[in-house]
Amino acid sequence: MVMRPDAEEVAMRQHWTCAILLPAAVLLTTGCATRSWVRELVNKQEVEIDQRFAGVEKRLADDAQQIEGMGSRLQTVESSLTQTGQLARSAQAQAEEAAGRLSRLWGNRNKRDLVETLELRFGFDRWDLDDAAQTSLASLAKELQANPRLSVDLEGYADPTGTYEYNVGLSQRRVETVRRYLVEKGVELPRISSVGLGPIMTAGLPDEKKRRVTVRLMVQPD
Repeated sequence: MVMRPDAEEVAMRQHWTCAILLPAAVLLTTGCATRSWVRELVNKQEVEIDQRFAGVEKRLADDAQQIEGMGSRLQTVESSLTQTGQLARSAQAQAEEAAGRLSRLWGNRNKRDLVETLELRFGFDRWDLDDAAQTSLASLAKELQANPRLSVDLEGYADPTGTYEYNVGLSQRRVETVRRYLVEKGVELPRISSVGLGPIMTAGLPDEKKRRVTVRLMVQPD
């Protein structure tokens, strides 16, 4: 004889069945939702990573382009520096050549040959020219005018009578008298070199021979 469950037992079974199936259904539904959310999150992160990588690659490309541009500018600067150095060396060589040429010309400026020597005598404590001195200087001036390569050196002296300072001034006045006379006769001033050297202290030389201006006629060699 088959026993049929009573109503209370049936109700109890239905309760436990719902208690078991409902959580399973909830878990199944939750599991599906979780997988979908995870896929969306992964896809979103992949997109963000791709975008970040794209930005990094663009910055790297920009940096590479800037570095390439800097390299090109550095090459231009190096080329300019090389050209500047070459120009500087060329200018220095030209300056050295010009300096050497000027030095040779300056060194040869006093290389002159002695043509003639005259001695113009003066009286005691006097610096005016007598007739003989004027005649000699007039002839000298004509030679200087006729030959542009000629020049004249004048050296004034005095005897040792009196103070040294006074005799230096006296020798300068004598040489200035001769120089002024030549200029008045038409000799260009740059062709005349003059200096007063003061008293001659040489023993045994008469004082009248010490009171003089020595005139040296010089010629510039070819």
